[in-house]
Amino acid sequence: MSVRIFLLTAVFLFFNSAPVLAVEQTALKDMKAAFIRDGDLWIYENQEEIQITKEGDVFAPQWSHDGQWLLYQKNVEVEPGDYKKAQTEIWVYHVQTGEKKKIFYNGRNPKWSPEKNLVAFQSDEVLNISDLDRFYNVELGVNSYQWVPDGSGFLLSSQADLLPDGWTSPILYRKTITAPLSDVKLHKNVQRLLKIPKEVEKGETSILSIGAGHFSFSPSGKWTSFIISPTASWSMDSNMVSVMTNDGSTFKVLDEVILGVGKPKWAPDKDRLAYIAGGGRIVLGFKDKDLKVKEMPVNQTFTPDDYAELDFSWIDNESLVTSRVEEREWSNEPGRHPLPKLHRINITNKQQETITEPPENLGDYKPMYLDSKQMFVWFRGKSLTDTDKNVWVADRDGTNHKKWLENVENLTLYTE
Repeated sequence: MSVRIFLLTAVFLFFNSAPVLAVEQTALKDMKAAFIRDGDLWIYENQEEIQITKEGDVFAPQWSHDGQWLLYQKNVEVEPGDYKKAQTEIWVYHVQTGEKKKIFYNGRNPKWSPEKNLVAFQSDEVLNISDLDRFYNVELGVNSYQWVPDGSGFLLSSQADLLPDGWTSPILYRKTITAPLSDVKLHKNVQRLLKIPKEVEKGETSILSIGAGHFSFSPSGKWTSFIISPTASWSMDSNMVSVMTNDGSTFKVLDEVILGVGKPKWAPDKDRLAYIAGGGRIVLGFKDKDLKVKEMPVNQTFTPDDYAELDFSWIDNESLVTSRVEEREWSNEPGRHPLPKLHRINITNKQQETITEPPENLGDYKPMYLDSKQMFVWFRGKSLTDTDKNVWVADRDGTNHKKWLENVENLTLYTE
């Protein structure tokens, strides 16, 4: 399973009877990670850092389900005529052999299958699958997608179109795929799940429904969360996090959110969805960003007055860690940004406590808890916009704080 770490997981004091071992003695010695440093891909394995690319403009690494391959993207310029045109190539790297393969010359939104070494990706509105040797068209008219948890197909969304009489509606579908991939047919094995209303609202806020994405499945498989977005510029300020039942029969709009903070996440083993509610892009101010937990049908808020949340991660079904700042107006000077600390929240008894105290002029960002390693990982940097933060780790009880990696922009960890 690939675990993304744009979320800083520093939640190290969840009182637990499990034995705590020092970071140096346990987790780091067999940690396997990929990260971006100065635009190039690196891996950390066997307690060594190894540079994989040297041409720069590489981003978004992802581990395959078995940890044997790394997927990454590369921005390149081509010259079709008298001008240069930007393209995004999709590549894979085999960790043991060092083999590199270009999957596609100009694709976007690549994702590994959760069960096999297959890569899905989009080219315009065409969804494709690559078996790492060749690619196959899967479906047309796709705005966004997600593999279903068992890898047997996809949840798909179409985008609304602007017609003379107004906008149409985005629609959600499920598409089943079967082996061999050469037998997958366009417009076959497709089930329509939900036609989203042309306009959705929460309280006094309403947005046009132009697209839907950021799909995530609840632990039971009964619910799917997703974000409904309006036009591209509008979506910087306002989107709606929503849920539907697996068959599309029930649909609920939960709250207004933006895409510039931590995305909604389900608890590890319960159908509890946490998200950061509030509209308005961060450049309009560090404010009105409240952590909420939705357990059908109850909704709870956990952010104190005069504070805002930047990102969060579940620790277990009852606990979260969040990167929290004091509310403040935006400044174009990074040195004037509020600096976050990490806080632990118990949603059952509603107790909260600060769990990191970074040095002056530094903040703690993007928390993530790795249950398989019994450890926390987070970024520490000078501001929200700092692109060369350091990565820190600590034991589950919050002890043995340790700087692990330096000058890291993007990190993904592989865990069994």
